[in-house]
Amino acid sequence: MALLALLSTLLALSAVRAEDPYLFFTWNVTYGTIAPLGVPQQAILINGHFFYFPSLGMHRAAGGFGGLRINSRLLIPVPFDDPADDYTVLIGDWYTKSHKVLAGILDAGRSIGNPAGVLMNGLSGKDATGKDDPPLFTMEAGKTYRYRICNVGLKLSLNFRIQGHLMKLVEMDGSHTVQNDYESLDVHVGQCLSVLVTANQEPKDYYMVASTRFTKYMRTATGVARYAGSKVPPSPELPAGPVGWAWSFNQWRSFRWNLTASAARPNPQGSYHYGSINITRTIKLASSVGLVNGKRRFGLNGVSHVDSPTPLKLAEYYGISGKVFKYDSIGDEPPASGASITVAPNVLNATYRDYIEIILENPERSIQCYHLDGYSFFAAG
Repeated sequence: MALLALLSTLLALSAVRAEDPYLFFTWNVTYGTIAPLGVPQQAILINGHFFYFPSLGMHRAAGGFGGLRINSRLLIPVPFDDPADDYTVLIGDWYTKSHKVLAGILDAGRSIGNPAGVLMNGLSGKDATGKDDPPLFTMEAGKTYRYRICNVGLKLSLNFRIQGHLMKLVEMDGSHTVQNDYESLDVHVGQCLSVLVTANQEPKDYYMVASTRFTKYMRTATGVARYAGSKVPPSPELPAGPVGWAWSFNQWRSFRWNLTASAARPNPQGSYHYGSINITRTIKLASSVGLVNGKRRFGLNGVSHVDSPTPLKLAEYYGISGKVFKYDSIGDEPPASGASITVAPNVLNATYRDYIEIILENPERSIQCYHLDGYSFFAAG
């Protein structure tokens, strides 16, 4: 019996060591009043702050966003040394109209218009008297820090830069990149980047700047990064942002996936040479906007998605999907230009292990951002 107990204990210890540790968080979700641009409005708060990042509905317009860091497991090496600290920078446009008012505007057939401003970690950078908000981050001279920058806004692309400092891009949306230095970076809605910043300048305060892109107007937010012990305010002259779409396009073309970093990524076709893999299917998705029963709606290939009363996977599990939604309500090619928009659950069938080329086409005058969720997508062009 003693031997059996000892073996049981050893097996239990082995099982514990074989598993990654669990982390537990308590999130208290409340509805509170905030005024980041001086206009009091209700917002979603978690533990008293903005905290999560919804991609459906109007939750984001009510302050539903925040950062949750996921690091590589210790046995998986990353292609840079551990930073002195890890900072999250959430930038995004902000509307002082409530989410209900914005939804009502869309339902009335109109556009939600231009945002009232830009926020950085929920702040504009200045208080009501024009004084800088307290520093967001502190750096020690000579050390290198990781900044995770995410655009959590509703509509606008933003450019991010740090006064007097270069940013070394090391990661984009969970994938390590070939490392290049940039003075500023365009960050589109829903996109996250990681950069390394070395505190190698004169010890004082420096502005971080987020400003709008591809607009006829300018909205800007600032935040202060302080060198430890500094009592010198930042220079009032903000670094200028880039102009025009060609600059952004050329910057995007400079980004490269680092295929030698971290762990191997074998795909079902067993090759890293994507250009030599036979494409099984091509799906072209074209965005459009129009009125449906007087309400302003956006569609892909003529269908504007709406959630079904029964969740899609639940309907599949119980074999009632045919009563809840239709597969392939859109084709692999978009309809003719000007076709009307239908509101329905938009679900495409795909065959397991097919190698699918997806072409995203936007004929509209405004930028469209796509959130490709739950699988590994690689931008080819």
